[in-house]
Amino acid sequence: MWHEYINVTSIDEAVGILAEKRENARIVAGGTDLILELERGVRKGVHTLVDVTRIPKLNQITIDEDEVIHLGALVTHNDCAASRLIRTRAYPLARASWEVGAPQIRNRGTVAGNIITGSPANDTITPLMALGAKVTLVSARKTRVVPLKKFYLGVRKTIMEPDEMLVDISFPALTKTQRGTFIKLALRRAQAISLVNAAIILDLKADTVKSASITLGAVTPIITHAAKAEKFLVGKKLNEKNIAAAAELAMKSAKPISDVRSSANYRSEIVRVITQRGLTAIRDGKEQSGMPKKPILLVSGEKPSSNLQSAGAFPKDTIETTVNGKKYSFTSGHDKTLLRLLREEGMLLGTKEGCAEGECGACTVFLDGCAVMSCLVPAPRAHGAEIVTIEGLADGETLNPVQAKFIEHNAVQCGYCIPGFIMSGSKLLEEKPNPTRNEIEQAITGNLCRCTGYYKIVKALEEAANA
Repeated sequence: MWHEYINVTSIDEAVGILAEKRENARIVAGGTDLILELERGVRKGVHTLVDVTRIPKLNQITIDEDEVIHLGALVTHNDCAASRLIRTRAYPLARASWEVGAPQIRNRGTVAGNIITGSPANDTITPLMALGAKVTLVSARKTRVVPLKKFYLGVRKTIMEPDEMLVDISFPALTKTQRGTFIKLALRRAQAISLVNAAIILDLKADTVKSASITLGAVTPIITHAAKAEKFLVGKKLNEKNIAAAAELAMKSAKPISDVRSSANYRSEIVRVITQRGLTAIRDGKEQSGMPKKPILLVSGEKPSSNLQSAGAFPKDTIETTVNGKKYSFTSGHDKTLLRLLREEGMLLGTKEGCAEGECGACTVFLDGCAVMSCLVPAPRAHGAEIVTIEGLADGETLNPVQAKFIEHNAVQCGYCIPGFIMSGSKLLEEKPNPTRNEIEQAITGNLCRCTGYYKIVKALEEAANA
């Protein structure tokens, strides 16, 4: 898919490579969008990937003295979903981040990557637009700060130049009088692309609206404000009549598109419905209903630092990694995914390829303590990393408790998906030794089984927690 893969340890190094190779190079961090784009031929002419995950401090979420929140380029969706700062001072972004994909996707996918991909259905762009976010773009030539509302030119089209790297996302933290939410409608509860989503932020004085920001995603080619609804709400009380009128105005301003997921007419009606639901939830103080206080991340212990200081250029260098406690040196496979490196070079066949696009979870492995979809990880990311596959869970002849309970409860039919379920379940018990049923269900939202009704799988995980 790519010919050259370079790990860098500084922004200067990254933009230097971009300046040299321009359209033939792409930055890669999470890679959850980029890997699929390369495999499907969407990004043509890209021969070099520049891995920025070793650059220090880019995975930080901070707030400055001006009450402006900053997200580094390596901040993941799970980082936002779990961040106390984001949950209290930018809740719509926390909720949208939690709605993205599944835990394995959220552990790799970055908010910056979501912005750059530029799909109007990407969940985190909508709340960032409502929050008035800006992005900082750096090249060897200059640094510029661009409001997100001026960043997009159309579907998957941005103003970024080929030699630029997005290094920071910033937006004002919500004040004590501001409250907001994010609502998404999709065809299933997890691992789903939005049919329509909306972010709503209101500045309230008692029950009267001082200002409103309502943004709509997956409706038009770019994220848009429902400007007439925003203007209407100013100075109004949040009563049933005004909420209904604002929802109607949002619907009329939407001008939705039709595509394979939904008709324009359906989208139009859903804009009205979710705008009304969001405004009502804010009025009633229920805007955070349904969001877990501690979402399951499938990460054990402290998340490892991205500053591994393990640079390298492949195929010139050897991929040096540790898998299941054993050192490996790979002289081939740099142009593959981690899944195929493990199976074809490492001969570790327990990790399965089901969909090869991050949908089924059969390829779940642990990468530096985090559960990830190995089909969406570039193989050279294994350099300097610690990896665990299904083969590494047992202790000699003693099975992992999750493995043992799956056997005891016959939680398997064809068995193809089971390595992924066991990996997710094992990481869940490391993170939360006594999970609730809801937390078990959260943990396996990224794992699909085409055979069973999941009942035995959930039962096995419940009993493994008590083993």
